[in-house]
Formats: sequence, structure tokens, C-alpha cells
Amino acid sequence: MSIAMLTKMHMNGYDVFSVNHGPWRVCTKGDRLAAFASREEALAYAASLPACRARTRQPSPNQ
Repeated sequence: MSIAMLTKMHMNGYDVFSVNHGPWRVCTKGDRLAAFASREEALAYAASLPACRARTRQPSPNQ
């Protein structure tokens, strides 16, 4: 039985990770944006994106 290996980093608010030495993925909390063959490509892509911030809920006018 094998154990999954996760390598994960953060850049500009994006998650950059790889599972079991597979493709490197750049994601937000809800979306997968892209996949790359190398860590350097994924980090360069994440660095080129605007900073990702968690969305805050706007209070509704009825409150």
C-alpha cells in the first residue's frame, strides 16, 4: 500500500501543489486555474497573477 505525497506552496494567495510527483497545479479555494509539468512554471504563473484575496461578504441593505 502506498501513501500519497503532497507538496504544497503558497504564492500571491494561490495554492501551488503537486500530488505524487504529478503535474503542478495552481488553484484558488474554489477553482483550479492551471496545471504545469514543472514547479518553476507553476510558480511563475502564480507570480504573474494579481494577488488573490478571500472575498468578504457585503452586508445586505436589509440588515
